[in-house]
Amino acid sequence: MNAPAAVDPVRPAEGDRYDAIVAQFAPRERVLSTILLRQAKRYGDALLLRCGGVEWTYNDTLAVAAAWAGQLASAGIQAGDRVAIFCGNRPEFLQVYLGCAWLGAIATPINIAFRGAQLSHVLNNARPKLLVVENIHRAVFDSVDEGATIPSLVWTVGKDGITDGSDAVLAPASASPDEIASPPLVRPGDTVAILYTSGTTGPSKGVCCPQAQLFWWGIYSARALGIREGDVLLTTLPIFHTNALNAFYQALLNGCTYVLEPKFSASGFWPSVRRHKVNVTYLLGAMAAILLSRPSEQGDRDHGLRVALGGGVPERFHASFLERFNVPLVDGYASTETNFVFASPIPSDHPGSMGYLMKGAEAIIVDGDDAPVPDGEAGELLLRPVEPFSFATGYLDMPEKTVEAWCNYWFHTGDRVLRGPGGVFRFIDRVKDAIRRRGENVSSWEVEQVLMQHPAISACAVYAVPSEMGEDEVAAALELKPDMAFDPVDVTSFCETRLAYFAVPRFLLVLAAMPLTENGKIKKIELREAGITPDMWDREAAGYKLKR
Repeated sequence: MNAPAAVDPVRPAEGDRYDAIVAQFAPRERVLSTILLRQAKRYGDALLLRCGGVEWTYNDTLAVAAAWAGQLASAGIQAGDRVAIFCGNRPEFLQVYLGCAWLGAIATPINIAFRGAQLSHVLNNARPKLLVVENIHRAVFDSVDEGATIPSLVWTVGKDGITDGSDAVLAPASASPDEIASPPLVRPGDTVAILYTSGTTGPSKGVCCPQAQLFWWGIYSARALGIREGDVLLTTLPIFHTNALNAFYQALLNGCTYVLEPKFSASGFWPSVRRHKVNVTYLLGAMAAILLSRPSEQGDRDHGLRVALGGGVPERFHASFLERFNVPLVDGYASTETNFVFASPIPSDHPGSMGYLMKGAEAIIVDGDDAPVPDGEAGELLLRPVEPFSFATGYLDMPEKTVEAWCNYWFHTGDRVLRGPGGVFRFIDRVKDAIRRRGENVSSWEVEQVLMQHPAISACAVYAVPSEMGEDEVAAALELKPDMAFDPVDVTSFCETRLAYFAVPRFLLVLAAMPLTENGKIKKIELREAGITPDMWDREAAGYKLKR
């Protein structure tokens, strides 16, 4: 199976800069300890981290990693042991993460929104030797199933820092850069973190991310965003997911400052951008739309923000965001299992697309038998890396899922994508979101785009429900704009003039709020599992006849 050659890098003018950074690290050196040692020597007392009133220079960060590796080792943590972290965006998260990466232990962040059976599943899959939990979340572990793997060794993150089981504050002694002992031998293919998927299509899977994968995240993402030495990078996304975590590597490898805020705030976003003199930030899904929904202000362009990641931001918001805030949004595509592999120019020449295949990955689009399909035809996107260990190595203790995903030496993304003229890639929907209705294929994404044009609808999700005639029926969950009434006949007739008859939703369900993951993705699995519910409006039961 031959892959087409990758197109030229999206940032050809910047290519030499990132290639030069890569050249500084031989393949065996693409591990966090070596990166910290080398970058501390280069940048010294320049600021690397600002979080919650805490500031670390590059030298400080090196000392933190070595000191907390020693603290973990004193607690009995060894290379390969898993350390679960149940904590929000705080410097203590990074203290533990950096210590694990230096030592060769495996940081295992857990989404702080997980509860009950979902949390029990992750604990039983990860089997951590140590649990580091933020004090405000301690009670969450009372809800886990009996028999869940909660380790006997628990550290608590509180207002004074991290405490052990005796409530003694842990404060490992740090050394100057010249006094730090050589780190343990860690290889680029060793797992540095296990990041759990949101479980939108089934139980959460623990993605095994090697040391070198995070190195390449720092290179590929920086290239996509045009990051420059000395930039200030701001993220409000949760650090237990790959986006915020890899932004730390972007800063570290490119000589930048990483600003980590507790969470996204529409009212606080621009003040933070101005206060920290931010150049680059990360907006996903609805975040750009939320900022645009706020009243215009005279100082909307009074900032130093140069570019923002806009992955998943709908096409209709790109131009208005640029016009109002003078900030271009970068389209892109990445996943925890892979890397930042698609990006648009700055600004995007095809807003709302995935952009172009970047340097560092190969891609093909295939049918159900893994045979390539021609340009312009939708199929599943398959990816594979160019550099060793730049993608994840599999799913923790899920060999069948690992083999299924990496079948035929390609990673199967589960995303339906098409490659258009000029090499631009467009996301259609998830393979499992495709709906088969009476012999016709229905794209949930296409139906959602139509529904989002309706003046009363603020959010929607289209999914399959069982049909009494076999195959599927089309259902749509809707969230309405404030003070808007729901008229199912009006919504149906609106769709009827814009969609093929077989794609018009039969069932409509109004929700006060969509079920969301911590990253803001709609949990379609919850909607699918609920199936046809009594509060749904049924077009056929109502006697509405579609015109054909």
